[in-house]
Amino acid sequence: MAPLAGAELVQTPVQLYRYLFRCCRKLPTTAMQQHYGHAIRQGYRSHSDEDDPERIQTIIQRALTDAHWILEKYTKKK
Repeated sequence: MAPLAGAELVQTPVQLYRYLFRCCRKLPTTAMQQHYGHAIRQGYRSHSDEDDPERIQTIIQRALTDAHWILEKYTKKK
């Protein structure tokens, strides 16, 4: 499964936050959606004081990669 449309347009932490929540809606169960939604909020809060642009871009790229991996894992056809 490819990432949601617009992954390449994510440039800011707020755009990433919104994108990740849209990805959560694609998970198969409500429990998974709540679990990963909580993880997204926690990650956003823990990095809210980050001010280095290079570090922010690294975090964004890693989060996009992880989101794609999680969607692949849980929506894979069996």
